[in-house]
Amino acid sequence: MKTGSFPYAFFQGKIVPIEDAKVSVMTNALQYGTGFFGGIRGYYNNEQNFVSLFRIEDHIKRFIDAAKILGGDLPYTSQEFKKNIIELVKKNQPKTNLYIRLFGYIGHTNLSPNFTDAHFDFSSYIIPLEEYMPMGKGLSLLVSSWQRINDNSISTLAKATGGYINSALARKEANENGYDEAILLNKFGNVAEGSAENIFIIRDNKLITPGFSEGVLEGVTRKSVLKVAEDMGIETVERPIERSELYIADEAFLTGTACQVAWIEKIDRRTIGNGKIGPITSQLRKKFFKIVNGEDEQYSKWCTKLEIEN
Repeated sequence: MKTGSFPYAFFQGKIVPIEDAKVSVMTNALQYGTGFFGGIRGYYNNEQNFVSLFRIEDHIKRFIDAAKILGGDLPYTSQEFKKNIIELVKKNQPKTNLYIRLFGYIGHTNLSPNFTDAHFDFSSYIIPLEEYMPMGKGLSLLVSSWQRINDNSISTLAKATGGYINSALARKEANENGYDEAILLNKFGNVAEGSAENIFIIRDNKLITPGFSEGVLEGVTRKSVLKVAEDMGIETVERPIERSELYIADEAFLTGTACQVAWIEKIDRRTIGNGKIGPITSQLRKKFFKIVNGEDEQYSKWCTKLEIEN
């Protein structure tokens, strides 16, 4: 998926033209993956001319938590991060759905992969983003031969840049074999997540997803879907899922800031359910898009609406 970017980025403490947001080829984070990132979705309302940022505070909290996990400090407070992000969105004046990338990284050029006394630089940019994964069809997934990293190797609760080589290898394997995405198993042989998404299955009208002990990312969309499902009276369960259980699920879908709620049609060439989007998945996805577009009063606190100048 190729995308362009909006004209302005936040870099070295100020908003600059995107072409001026550059780091040295010697940058530590470029050499060793000593960084971490986050992503926030924004949904543009053409009729009322506003952008709805979904759960910005939660994304910022997880971003700050990643710095704590990696043992470094960040140059801004959560409120300052929020202010900087909002200013960047307004500066770019988007007229489309968008994705905001937050990036914390070791910006010095020392020749060592070392988080000792780490001070993270911070940058942010915005790209237009509609569908990251196709919404109009079911996905075909492969259970990868690559194993999901475990928390004693690289933190699974921080979106650490170096750890995403694991994701890239799994996605490459899936795509080169004709699949849309991969599913990674953990060191116990249980289902962990997609290459960059959380996974849910539905069996006997229960919504089931792996818990954090299985090595999954603490997804903001994952948390949102669990809460919405609970409010809708759908029983939710966080527990280990074995590989074979994927094949006998009634429904299955992925969640993530980029992929949103994407339903799964096949896993390892086995059809899930009747091969069509299931009723619970459909219900949750419809509710999700109503919420993120700022059209559901019950969850209005999750959305930060920004007016866009004409």
